[in-house]
Amino acid sequence: MRLVFAGTPEPAVESLQQLIDSQHEVVAVLTRPDARKGRGRTLHPSPVKELALKHGIEVLTPVTLKDNEEIRQRLRELAPDCIPVVAYGNLIPEDMLDIATHGWVNLHFSLLPQWRGAAPVQHSILSGETATGATVFRIDPGLDTGQILNVLPDEIASGDTSDVLLGRLARRGAATLVETMDGLENGTITPRAQEGEASYASKIAVDDARITWSRPAAEIDRAIRAYTSAPGAWTTLGGQRVKVEPVVLAETDSLAPGEVAAGKKEVRVGTGTADVVLTRIQPPGKKMMNAADWARGLRADEQVVFE
Repeated sequence: MRLVFAGTPEPAVESLQQLIDSQHEVVAVLTRPDARKGRGRTLHPSPVKELALKHGIEVLTPVTLKDNEEIRQRLRELAPDCIPVVAYGNLIPEDMLDIATHGWVNLHFSLLPQWRGAAPVQHSILSGETATGATVFRIDPGLDTGQILNVLPDEIASGDTSDVLLGRLARRGAATLVETMDGLENGTITPRAQEGEASYASKIAVDDARITWSRPAAEIDRAIRAYTSAPGAWTTLGGQRVKVEPVVLAETDSLAPGEVAAGKKEVRVGTGTADVVLTRIQPPGKKMMNAADWARGLRADEQVVFE
């Protein structure tokens, strides 16, 4: 089939690569415009754009698709059979949904109708679920409400961060997306309606990632894993923000919430239940470091409390 691929960040790259390597023809790519990054605020292309240019594929970078007659006309000229979508980042106007014969087909990183919305991976970890997956569905005017074309089940391991889980779903989901394109071309896929109660995964803000040390240790563990690495779990020390990476549940409960006990080999922090062992920390203006190394820089009589 002739495909126009729509995607932007790193998790979409594997899907584009596997579609390029498949029997299908990727005739163009839709991606977000170049974005300013780093201290110099220089413009950088999206990971999807970089891969497309490497393969000589036409790249379209509209700021928005809404009322964009130029993009609409170009898509009609390209005459795609299907438009697979992975983390594109632009809303698809309803009057564009019929441009491709098989429509716009999205790879979503949850088992729909669970966790519709912007941050399904983070919310699945936050909620303590052990089962997850990816869903390939046909986009309709609703928010992730379209008919299901294919499903990939997966599990959430006890140590999975959002980065790890998203990476795994992106790799495995790419093959499922290619399989779906094959099935649409061969007529072997029967779309089905979503069933069951829906849940919604709202976008994660930086403020959401602040650790509340009075919460139970297991909940704090899930929260830190959910927010690693973006936007990054954080707390404050002496009024300054510090980031932390995943913790290990300890067998002690001797510390007050947020109270820090720094030993030679480990750093423990109190929670609303058991203590947790801090693995890595990023003090203000410094790189992420081993928590024990950070603790060695503290004064012996210094009382440390995260807030």
